[in-house]
Amino acid sequence: MPPHGRRIPLTVLRPTHDNEPCAHLADTPKEKCGVVGVWNNPNAVHNVYMGLYALQHRGQESAGIAVADGSRIIGKTGMGLVADVFDERTLADLRSHLTRVGDQAPDEKPIIGGAIGHNRYSTTGASVTCNAQPLIERFVGRVDATQIAVAHNGNLINADALRRKFAEAGHLFHTTSDTEVMIHLLAEPEQRDATDPLAAMLRRLQGAFSVLFLYPDRIEAARDPWGWRPLVLGRLDDGSDCVASETVALDVIGARFIREVEPGEIVTLSARGLTSRRFARPAPRLARCIFEHVYFASPASNVFGQNVLIARERFGEALARQAPADADLVMPMPDSGRSAANGYARVSGLPYREGIVPNRYVGRTFIKPTQGERAAAVRLKLNVVSEIVAGQRVVVVDDSIVRGTTTRVKMTQLREAGASEIHLRISCPPIRHPCYFGVDFATPEQLIAHNREIDQIRDFLGVDSLAFLGLEGMLAAMDHDPESWCTACFSGDYRIDVEHPITDHVLERAQMGMF
Repeated sequence: MPPHGRRIPLTVLRPTHDNEPCAHLADTPKEKCGVVGVWNNPNAVHNVYMGLYALQHRGQESAGIAVADGSRIIGKTGMGLVADVFDERTLADLRSHLTRVGDQAPDEKPIIGGAIGHNRYSTTGASVTCNAQPLIERFVGRVDATQIAVAHNGNLINADALRRKFAEAGHLFHTTSDTEVMIHLLAEPEQRDATDPLAAMLRRLQGAFSVLFLYPDRIEAARDPWGWRPLVLGRLDDGSDCVASETVALDVIGARFIREVEPGEIVTLSARGLTSRRFARPAPRLARCIFEHVYFASPASNVFGQNVLIARERFGEALARQAPADADLVMPMPDSGRSAANGYARVSGLPYREGIVPNRYVGRTFIKPTQGERAAAVRLKLNVVSEIVAGQRVVVVDDSIVRGTTTRVKMTQLREAGASEIHLRISCPPIRHPCYFGVDFATPEQLIAHNREIDQIRDFLGVDSLAFLGLEGMLAAMDHDPESWCTACFSGDYRIDVEHPITDHVLERAQMGMF
């Protein structure tokens, strides 16, 4: 029997979605996302659209924008890049909704409203249309129906348990994303009748979440108490407020950085400006994801208060001191290895050369949604310049090795181009453990360094020498206390219990009744 003896209805309000079944099981693990929101600005749709472009590196599977005009929410989502989903006609339709006057009294200032956007890589839930965000739904509130849109970056490790509970109570799920669990929690009497329903709901979540909730009259931005994923606040010249995963999105839309959303904080963007409240105290040991600086974030962003490019250069400098090589030149593995390679070259005194040229029209291979697509894109994406590497002893600097398959292909290409020696240097420690908090390696079998020695990895990759930056050296390059970083993928030190984490395809199996 459902709580309080009755079913809580949930109605999907996304007519732009295809009637696609969501019980499809993808065959590879997934990754993280980017969010952006703007409130009380007549150009909110355009600014969110530009912000999504700036955050395209955080998600290439799907994109979406939801718009509120003070009384109603509409949205558009679709599969692919931002440019694939939105054209001028679609954006014009969204803008026309934004300028619609709400239900305010005649003597009140019209509510301009706002918008939120989302780029997706799926941490849970298959890469299909129904899982694209923002999710827009309606649930029965204390007085009447409440409409809400949700855009989430992170991963909830208790989503499976919550979903089972709701399914047994008769709830119907329209997606296989962990994000939808938040809406079911908000609709539950225990939460919806609370003094602060959103805060009560957030306290039920375990795991990583930087999340935007769009209501008809406001945006609520929240960050988990551990601070796993970044979330920053900004202000445009007209005084309107915005929020995004990274500062690069604020820069693109011309917003001034204000501050981070604090761990355990809810920030409301409304006609009143910015207001703040806490749903939880920050965790005693924060868990900022250091992999944001290693790989995920844009080099132009300041993430957790530290510039990403500078941090990566420091990684390279530390790596050169820790693992020098007798070589002729240093070259990066484009693009995310470039900053570390600059740091390595500066400390080592070796000349820096671009021996591998990227194809700008091919996406990032690590976060392609299927292994087949990753393998097919490798040779298209990176082309070796034989005139640079032939007969040379080269130090190749890369940011990380996850699966190792694409790295192996590139090392083979360097040999074929005539490199006499290849010394591979990685600007983070070996990734030996799964991540359950929004990163694209959720099972040990996906990790080349899991249960393998460095020599075994070296032989598999076909290089003359291989070295990784040590954990201590990496943490020394960061501005915050070493204890405030999540290094679980390197060290196995998880901040919270992951005995029964949510892993690949769990929610798809739940949707299919395979508990």
